[in-house]
Amino acid sequence: MITAIVFVKADVARIPEVAEAIAALDGISEVYSVTGQIDLIALVRVRNHDDVAGVVADRLNKVPGVTSTETHIAFRAYSRHDLESAFSLGLD
Repeated sequence: MITAIVFVKADVARIPEVAEAIAALDGISEVYSVTGQIDLIALVRVRNHDDVAGVVADRLNKVPGVTSTETHIAFRAYSRHDLESAFSLGLD
């Protein structure tokens, strides 16, 4: 499974509609509205790298109101559970 994190800048007046349209795309697992330099973060979860291109370049970038995107491919996932196990002193 390939996970990509996509930073999305959107037309500020249309952020809720843009977020809903992105969330409805196949391959998008979650969309978050965020503070800071970007407006939305979309998580893409697909089987291969070509599918990332299909989701981001062919569909997400074409959602009305999206002004730009920046895509980051995840190499490895760390969860809180994994980190707690890795640093556990066995003092439960």
